[in-house]
Amino acid sequence: MTRFHSYLMNKILWFALAFCIALTLNFLLPRLIPGNPVDVIVSEMTTGGALSSEAAKGVYTAYIAEFGLDKPMHEQFLRYMGNLARGDLGISFARSPARVQTLIAQALPWTIALQLPAILTGWTLGNLLGVLTAYRKGVLDRGVFPIFMFISSMPYYCLAIILLYLFAVHFTIFPVAGGYSFAMTPAPTWEFFRSAAEHYVLPFSSLVLIFIGGQSVGMRAMSIYELDADYVRYSRSLGVADNRIIAYIFRNAMLPQITGLALAIGSMVSGALITEIVFSYPGIGSLLFGSIRQNDYPVIQGITLLIMIGVLIANFLVDIAYGFIDPRIRARTIGER
Repeated sequence: MTRFHSYLMNKILWFALAFCIALTLNFLLPRLIPGNPVDVIVSEMTTGGALSSEAAKGVYTAYIAEFGLDKPMHEQFLRYMGNLARGDLGISFARSPARVQTLIAQALPWTIALQLPAILTGWTLGNLLGVLTAYRKGVLDRGVFPIFMFISSMPYYCLAIILLYLFAVHFTIFPVAGGYSFAMTPAPTWEFFRSAAEHYVLPFSSLVLIFIGGQSVGMRAMSIYELDADYVRYSRSLGVADNRIIAYIFRNAMLPQITGLALAIGSMVSGALITEIVFSYPGIGSLLFGSIRQNDYPVIQGITLLIMIGVLIANFLVDIAYGFIDPRIRARTIGER
């Protein structure tokens, strides 16, 4: 077995171990939240005297048995693992009889449509800005870059709140909340797409500006390091065009940035949860927030499982891809065979 194959097997074993630990924590952590999901459901039913005390007790007992919360913790865990083995995430407590898969399938496209373009756009523009400010300096380095560096130091939700107040509350240019007009239902019509686009601008902008700032800071630091390399001075002495030198610097400095891109895509579902909450955007973040408030264990478990799998796979693929992305690692691996 070559050194690379040994490295690969080691990563697979660690991935499997991390996955098993994460599955266990995924079951336990929602149940550590104070309160009981059935308490929330029954309290909503009894609001305004809709149910008598005796009727409320009967409903409480029926729901506890229905959701299996009267079973010992180890039996609940075995049931949870058995359902996962069949690909069943269960039924939502608060939205019964809706299945968790259905709720996630409805919310996930909104999150992906918001996050993925923001990540790719921010990564591309941020890296270009970083390498240009490092190489050409001037106005970019003294004016544009400090602005994005300041923006990147802000949490997602702070910039989201600022944009929401300025462009939705104060100037009323864009809608305040939602993924589309509350008077509409999703349909493949021009009116719906126009409404969705209007609601899309602010959350997308709040994310992409942060991504640009974060990527430009990292890329500028790596590019400054590369500028001291011998190949840059040699290329300048030969009169190589600036655009070609920038391309060399970009290629050599982009390895950590590729890692950041893979991890950002892997954690895409969890990357903007608070941003979605700020804008009441109908994605995974809003679904998770509502489920936590209602102690809806199956939905919380389903969403955190999705996040966990994305992060683990992203880390695993980055570790493996290093051997193919970086020619130095590939050359060392081949030389050791």
